[in-house]
Amino acid sequence: MVRKPEIDNIDERILNLLRDNSRSSYTEIGKMLNLSEGAIRKRVRKMIEEGVIKKFTVVIDYKKVGKVESLTGINVSPEGLLKVIEEIKKIDKIDKIYITSGDHTLIVDIVANSFEELDEIHKKIESIDGVINVYPAPILEIIR
Repeated sequence: MVRKPEIDNIDERILNLLRDNSRSSYTEIGKMLNLSEGAIRKRVRKMIEEGVIKKFTVVIDYKKVGKVESLTGINVSPEGLLKVIEEIKKIDKIDKIYITSGDHTLIVDIVANSFEELDEIHKKIESIDGVINVYPAPILEIIR
């Protein structure tokens, strides 16, 4: 059985600060939480080692650089799930793939150069054996 990492209130606050700005220094975070830089460094290192923090990244407003982003829901037959995921991984314009338990089996984050290219990607996904339906949802604006 996999051990669940223990995350306390301070760890949650660190995660929230890093989520809002992954470039925050440990010194800055420490000042906000009244902890030393070393204490923050130790906690972050532990969360990285435990897989709680997977990577530090940026949120890109693709519209500002002339691109189109879509969160696209995909319904997949249960027996075809692994094959569909492997095929979707081959599409280089797909940034992230999520397995979900909501209205869709998968949600993929697609970044395309145009709506025409986005449509081509959706058609490519629809053609994968095991895909039942594709539900595009182009992102109009990022709020947070």
